[in-house]
Amino acid sequence: MQRRTALAAPLIGGTALALSTVADRAEAQPAGVAFDEMLIPGSQAGTQIYLRNKRPEGSAAPRPDRVILCVHGATYPASTAFDLALSGVSWMDYMAGRGFDVWSLDLVGYGRSTRPPADTAPPPTRGEGAVADIGAALKHIREARGVQKTGLIGWSWGTALVARFATDNPGLVDRLVLNAPLWLRDASNRGAVPVPDGPLSAYRTVTRAQARERWMNGVPDNKRAGLIPPGWFEHWADTTFATDPEGARQVPSVLRAPNGVLQDLRDYWDAGKPFYDPAKVTVPALLVLGEWDRDTPPSMANTLFPLMVNSPGKRLTILAEGTHTMMLERNRGALFQAVQVFLEEAFA
Repeated sequence: MQRRTALAAPLIGGTALALSTVADRAEAQPAGVAFDEMLIPGSQAGTQIYLRNKRPEGSAAPRPDRVILCVHGATYPASTAFDLALSGVSWMDYMAGRGFDVWSLDLVGYGRSTRPPADTAPPPTRGEGAVADIGAALKHIREARGVQKTGLIGWSWGTALVARFATDNPGLVDRLVLNAPLWLRDASNRGAVPVPDGPLSAYRTVTRAQARERWMNGVPDNKRAGLIPPGWFEHWADTTFATDPEGARQVPSVLRAPNGVLQDLRDYWDAGKPFYDPAKVTVPALLVLGEWDRDTPPSMANTLFPLMVNSPGKRLTILAEGTHTMMLERNRGALFQAVQVFLEEAFA
């Protein structure tokens, strides 16, 4: 326990940083953390993808085992999931405070990256293209930092994308964190993210009320009031919905998300066909999720974990009182610490 505490204690400016539960909307960077952002060419001609970077301010060249790329899920961009300052600190800040060079990627159709037209058919941002954009982002990061490998953190659908990249490019990945890992779906676990029948439009929309309702799915009634500290959901919604100016003009405001992932759910996860082979994961992997996750419930992780027969040092962690969006909840510190221990651990 003492070793876990030492590994997980965040350091920014040389002092320990508490994960407070008091909402703080200030977006200034924590002391000692540098920020950068950029648009780079995507894998498809004419597209640009948005990268954000947090790292220790004024640090020397990063250690090759401390460069990380974070990839988002099916609906919300990485920039407001991994780098939303709550009580003055985002998850990316937390990792940067421990000496990591942390990047996040918004895939095509999300956040500040290129948004294909609404009449695009078939629906944009399928898994294969998303994996190619991860490759483009990692190529930029490797060249910018002079490293051969990076770590990958995926959330939800992003776990399938980073795992697929790792199985296709084992020499470019140091380790994997699968936060709320997606696996095969059946009648028992399709309800949280249903796929409509018939042809799919380019985008689906979600309102703030729908986002909150989905977030609370599976949370016991007596725990709902304390799950998200006051002001946190509103700050997340304001920041996230602002990344889609067209959706923000609607009444009520909506966030658009590409439907390529729904097509992937049809063709892969709901059809019993994995998007990647877990036996081909040959790097250390952490599967981590909250006990109240209904989008990717613990049953998925429990099924996936034993299939990763060639992952050295693999582990599965289920955290108490957290949902699919635990990184933005009161108990996010437990998630941050569990992942940090894994990121800092040396593997043979």
